[in-house]
Amino acid sequence: MSFRVEKGHVLSVMGPSGCGKSTLLSAIAGHLSPEFCCEGSIQVNNQSIHSLPAEKREVGILFQDDLLFPHLNVWQNLAFGLPDTMSASEKKERALATLAEIELQDIAFKAPDQISGGQRARISLMRTLLSHPKVILLDEPFSKLDKPLRKSFRAFVFKQIKNRNIAAVMVTHDEDDVPVESTLFHWPDAESEINTMGDTITTEKNNA
Repeated sequence: MSFRVEKGHVLSVMGPSGCGKSTLLSAIAGHLSPEFCCEGSIQVNNQSIHSLPAEKREVGILFQDDLLFPHLNVWQNLAFGLPDTMSASEKKERALATLAEIELQDIAFKAPDQISGGQRARISLMRTLLSHPKVILLDEPFSKLDKPLRKSFRAFVFKQIKNRNIAAVMVTHDEDDVPVESTLFHWPDAESEINTMGDTITTEKNNA
């Protein structure tokens, strides 16, 4: 398969369980186990990241579960995504400003188990975005949410991606999760090559 995704755009990959959707994301993020063999190239902004370790790829991931740290409060969870070059006070200031930006400043000092599922989902996304990834991967991030929350969080996610001009690849089972402007890729039944305007992330894989 081969595809390119522009900044601010979402490529949506749909397919049955076991077809390799999550494996594709793992390959992009650099999380494949050493025992797993794959061939091809992965580029971000025309630079190959295929041989880079995961922590050097500048790729963020949003999973089904929020994965917030239970021993940290909300602003501390956000601060965890910030670079170590920032001082502790700078991290706190940035985290609190981010909470104000999404109108969740009132929960800054609460523990994850003291806030709602929708709030946890938003904090998880913003923590990922605070690391300033060049690419964000969405691994069925809406699948465990109830319908009303799913719809509002979905809109929130795509708005943040567009506003921050980040290329995104999402895997999902539900076509309702796919934004209108997204390229939809049915795998493995789709054509082998998909092109969108731009080349923020390019992957070319022979085997996965």
